[in-house]
Amino acid sequence: MRKLRIYLDTSIISHLFADDTPEKRDDTNRFWDDIIKSEYEIFISQIALDEIRSCAEPKQNMMLERLQQIEFQVLRETDEVIGLADEYVKGGVLREKSIDDCQHIAAAIVSRCDVIVSWNFKHIVNHKTIQGVKAVTAITGFPEILIYTPTILIGGE
Repeated sequence: MRKLRIYLDTSIISHLFADDTPEKRDDTNRFWDDIIKSEYEIFISQIALDEIRSCAEPKQNMMLERLQQIEFQVLRETDEVIGLADEYVKGGVLREKSIDDCQHIAAAIVSRCDVIVSWNFKHIVNHKTIQGVKAVTAITGFPEILIYTPTILIGGE
């Protein structure tokens, strides 16, 4: 059986250190352990790396160090990614001010990932976004993608 192709948004790497939300932190670290064991094929976009590099120290360095523990492919911003992200805005999935989140989603879909893993409930892991992404990807001919939290992948509640 082939490995799931997983797209990680910035919230996953950030939650490795989320002491203010210990349940999410712990689930993220359990999920990270599975990633270290190469149970998934991991993808991260240049957008996520840019977001990490904009974090203040020492968090930025801590996040970059954790990324060095895993194998991942960096997804570049292409015309196809930008175009699909724009379709999410046009389709009312998210607003223009959330274009980076649209680009996270679009990068994962254009790269044929199976799952987006995120803790971003406001813009990504919510019913409206999931249904909107499903509708736009169907209209534009892209394959459907799942959107989960790490808790779902580690078999938690």
